[in-house]
Amino acid sequence: MLDKTKNSILIVDDEATNLSVLTHLLRSEYTIYVTKDGASAIEMAGTHLPDLILLDIVMGDIDGYQVLHELREIESTKNIPIIFITGLDSKEDEEKGLSLEVADYISKPFTPNIVKLRVRNQIRMINYMREIQRLSMTDALTGLSNRRCFNDTMEREWSRAMREQQPLSLLILDIDHFKRYNDTYGHQNGDLALQTMATLLRKACRRASDSAARWGGEEFTMLLPMTNAEGAMVVAEEIRQDAEKLEIAHSDGTKAKLTVSIGVFGLAPSASCEIQKFITKADQALYTAKEQGRNRVVAATGDCS
Repeated sequence: MLDKTKNSILIVDDEATNLSVLTHLLRSEYTIYVTKDGASAIEMAGTHLPDLILLDIVMGDIDGYQVLHELREIESTKNIPIIFITGLDSKEDEEKGLSLEVADYISKPFTPNIVKLRVRNQIRMINYMREIQRLSMTDALTGLSNRRCFNDTMEREWSRAMREQQPLSLLILDIDHFKRYNDTYGHQNGDLALQTMATLLRKACRRASDSAARWGGEEFTMLLPMTNAEGAMVVAEEIRQDAEKLEIAHSDGTKAKLTVSIGVFGLAPSASCEIQKFITKADQALYTAKEQGRNRVVAATGDCS
């Protein structure tokens, strides 16, 4: 069984001895995939999406330069860093590789410590950049995705839903009378209420494709791929009821309750419907829920053309 906590490396070399040596050097720290030819390297990179690729330049079928070119043309693999492993040692070869934006070089014959250090440096950089990316997409208070991340997810799921002609639903939630809550219990307890709501929404994301985000202030969103409006209404009503049952314990021993209003909109996207109009329909439904007295779920009807 693969260790999901390890970074992964794809090693591509047409010499079995080189594959064996590199695997032996790296397998204790990383999940290793190996292949002997360029064609299968391209396929395996797309299947496993390794964190790093060690790529031989001179191979029998497709050389490393062509493999690099092919990988850069594929959306899912274009940003995977590549280290060339090669016996070529001329300045021209190194310059060519660097001009193609490879991450580094490992020369043959291998020096074990050099191999480990060059790989470790790249993996550390990858993990560091991912952490920066994660933080930039996360709401610091609640730990949910932030609005920037929601926008990216929305665009991705919108494109998928349109391509596959599957329904997509959006919930926009607002904690009722949140200013009054803050004024009554203080901003620290207001933050606790937001965190409690975030936990509730996180639990409501029952599928890996479901996603919740903090939209801003006391507003949250929940995106439900492959879910029509009727299904989204069921989820929204469960969230409303669960929120109504909450008793938020404060540090002074008091407990407080809150309610939420939720706007829902769902459909299978078409060319005549724009993302912003889709979002606006859910937002208008939320506004209607507030107008009708709050603590309720309202679904928008019609299309978004």
